[in-house]
Amino acid sequence: MSAKFGWPKSWREKLEYAPPGLPKVVEGDAKWEKRLGGRRVLVPTPLLVDAEIRKVRKGKLVTVNQIRNKLAKDFKAESTCPMTTGIFLRIISEAAEEDLRNGKKRITPYWRVLKSDGSLNPKYPGGVKAQAKRLREEGHRITRAKGKKPPTVKDFQKALA
Repeated sequence: MSAKFGWPKSWREKLEYAPPGLPKVVEGDAKWEKRLGGRRVLVPTPLLVDAEIRKVRKGKLVTVNQIRNKLAKDFKAESTCPMTTGIFLRIISEAAEEDLRNGKKRITPYWRVLKSDGSLNPKYPGGVKAQAKRLREEGHRITRAKGKKPPTVKDFQKALA
């Protein structure tokens, strides 16, 4: 832990760090319903999101929305916070790469997590190039990016877990 701020130093420490009071379901107002998909919103922990990703087998894919919906259902919430889920995906991906550099063989297969439209995530380590490489190795076909949009997995719906 960093003495100055009380935050973990490594990505692995960040993954395993559960802020006090999390996970929790919070009640929001009517604005939340439109923006977040419900008034009862789960704020997960990084390890909860990580556990869902670890269930995705080789050759299969999952979208961020599927993960959010599954966690919300498990906690009897209407939605899962998209912001914290996105932050945790970044932590999970960086921790997995850190684990790989430290000699660990089995890491969280974060590259199998796509955006809801099947597009790749430029915020993962190595960007969309690295994610595309890993997905191709697992038999997926990647379509070219159009304009500023990231590439997508061709027919990704057929491979959803």
